[in-house]
Amino acid sequence: MTDPGQDLPVEGSLADARRAELAGRLELVRHRIAAATKAAGRSDEPRLIVVTKFHPAADVRRLAALGVADLGENRDQEAAAKSADLADLDVRWHFIGQLQSNKAKSVAKYAYSVQSIDRIQVVDALAKAIAREQDATGRGDLECFIQVGLDDNAGAHRGGAGPADVEVLADHIEAAVGLKFAGLMAVAPLGADPEAAFAKLAAISDAVRMIHPDAVGISAGMSQDLEAAVKFGATHLRIGSDILGSRPAVG
Repeated sequence: MTDPGQDLPVEGSLADARRAELAGRLELVRHRIAAATKAAGRSDEPRLIVVTKFHPAADVRRLAALGVADLGENRDQEAAAKSADLADLDVRWHFIGQLQSNKAKSVAKYAYSVQSIDRIQVVDALAKAIAREQDATGRGDLECFIQVGLDDNAGAHRGGAGPADVEVLADHIEAAVGLKFAGLMAVAPLGADPEAAFAKLAAISDAVRMIHPDAVGISAGMSQDLEAAVKFGATHLRIGSDILGSRPAVG
């Protein structure tokens, strides 16, 4: 049988090189996660979410072939297009960017989780959109993470609700049909010690779980600070550039 790749040797070799590059980068990150988990005295490795923003759907397909099951996107337009193009893949899409209420209907069509909830209006919009989508397609409940601002001036740099607002948001999510309160998400403030930031997040999570015991998720840690996040209990890591490399140039 003729190998279809023989007709396109240059493109095929480039694709193989990209797959090899992704495989190598992915292996290094997985080793870092394993080492950090061991150093923290944990037996449960966090879930790896590979952040694919700005990278093509072809890279997502390569990652899926390498065993990646969870993908993160920041912009609805890009996420909606990729999830539609790659509907044949058995992957979970996590929306991790700032969400406007008018995008909830679109996000409800593909997202397994939304990790950036910081306002009551977003909760209400998602609840309405998920109800409509569940009636139409029977999709499962949407996992919801509250994004917590860890800056002293909460939200000044990286977004998120203030720690004092978390409980009201959590109660609102729990009361909404079709939404599942999964836990908290945060980004370490720019220039701050990530260990101090994630220790603060862990303390907020402990307080939340006193009232919402099933909300055990902590989505924290990116390429530059995953070890600190694992040390302080992260259950989800959002890694982009260390796996996919620099943002592709726009030609």
